[in-house]
Amino acid sequence: MIARDKSTALFEEAKTLFPGGVSSPVRAFRSVEGAPLFMQRGEGALVWDEDGNQFIDYCCSWGPLILGHADKRVTQAVQEALVKGTSFGTPTRYENIMGQLIINNHRFIEKLRFVSSGTEAVMSAIRLARGYTGRNKIIKFEGCYHGHSDALLVKAGSGLVTLGETSSKGVPAAFANETIVVELDDEAAISSAIEQYPNDIACIIIEPVPANNGLLLQRKEYLQFLRNICDKHNIILLFDEVISGFRLGFEGASGLYNIQPDLITFGKIIGGGLPVGAYGGKKEIMGMVSPDGPVYQAGTLSGNPLSISAGIAQLQACLTSGFYEELHRKCRIIADKVNRFTAEAKLPFNILTTGSIFWLNFTEDCVIRKASDIKSTMPALFKPFHRYLLEHGIYIGPSGYEVCFVSAAHTDEQLEQTADIIMQAITHTFQK
Repeated sequence: MIARDKSTALFEEAKTLFPGGVSSPVRAFRSVEGAPLFMQRGEGALVWDEDGNQFIDYCCSWGPLILGHADKRVTQAVQEALVKGTSFGTPTRYENIMGQLIINNHRFIEKLRFVSSGTEAVMSAIRLARGYTGRNKIIKFEGCYHGHSDALLVKAGSGLVTLGETSSKGVPAAFANETIVVELDDEAAISSAIEQYPNDIACIIIEPVPANNGLLLQRKEYLQFLRNICDKHNIILLFDEVISGFRLGFEGASGLYNIQPDLITFGKIIGGGLPVGAYGGKKEIMGMVSPDGPVYQAGTLSGNPLSISAGIAQLQACLTSGFYEELHRKCRIIADKVNRFTAEAKLPFNILTTGSIFWLNFTEDCVIRKASDIKSTMPALFKPFHRYLLEHGIYIGPSGYEVCFVSAAHTDEQLEQTADIIMQAITHTFQK
């Protein structure tokens, strides 16, 4: 049993200060066992909690730490910017450098705007899509997460095509009624939605690699279908690449599938883990954003020099020759070893991957495309599995629906060790 005395005491104190004792719901460990671990520091692929426990980390701050914790290139860039000032509320040279870095190396971004989070990026991009098209409704997909803005905190009702039902108190039904929710991988649902609401759909928003509700890998043909139908009906295609952007490759899922969306949103990976986001795309659409156009969006901390300087250092490292190929090779070390074991043992478990993202899938299915295909038994199996990993020095997100991330800092030895512990955890879980 790992010690949790200090984390438990801190959590008890935190519950008197914050709702649920946390600043973001999944951190409360409600889906797993024990008190949440309070992290003290990280270095490379390792993190240490307040009780001194050491873990190999596959949460990586939910993905953005592609170089690992406290990478010297990133921390040095932040320190150099820090001594010059933390915020100005004015343009800085850093924004120009980052803008050129992205636009010069990403075929599908012609102009972009920095914001402070992925949620803000998506919210702003949807407003832009509505302003550009003069339409109101959006289509989103069950199983894709796009942040916590009101219009996107919706879930599907019953039926092929439904107006969204609020999934959070405090979201007016009128907001949800502007959002149409359909299942992934269903061309008929998209066609039906467009037929039901002709000339009133501003955009279709999708995670091209849905990775917030399992890893729901989509067919290229389906994403191309979305591109084609958006072209036919003058609808904006919005790729939410807050997770996949700069993770699967410098051009993210857009480059992987070679499909050009009209707008793309990015998140904290472009800030080296510091708070940041961005949205961008075609010049003619981005030209609608104020002050050039009538679609308003602003933020005092947009383009913050600390976040942007960290992002410059990180993205420059990502552009190093062979960077992504090596990262993807590392991810396969875990997946291939575990999948051989579970196939030979005939256990209903495998690891699904794309690039350096992997998901622990408690079924024998090698592809899952829809949230509804995730078995209801998964949460109960994940709970003892997660505890076993913690007890043996492996940290992953505290929910079976969350994906895991490999960083450039993970060594082959750490990855082999992780695969062995995952195999032990699987055996332990299915023997119970």
